[in-house]
Amino acid sequence: MAGLNLRFTDEELDALRERAAAEGRSMQTFAHDAVIAAVNEHSRLFNEAAEHVLNASAELNRRLA
Repeated sequence: MAGLNLRFTDEELDALRERAAAEGRSMQTFAHDAVIAAVNEHSRLFNEAAEHVLNASAELNRRLA
């Protein structure tokens, strides 16, 4: 499995450590899950925007076809 090194300020690392501990998870697991959630959210927002554009332009696309 590939890895990734991340750099945090001392304050960011402290916040990560505290949040992960509060949830009973390791910092690595917490950070991994946060990144995956952000990627998934970005994909969801992109897909919603694409669907909106397709729906909004459906009539024009039908006329041009």
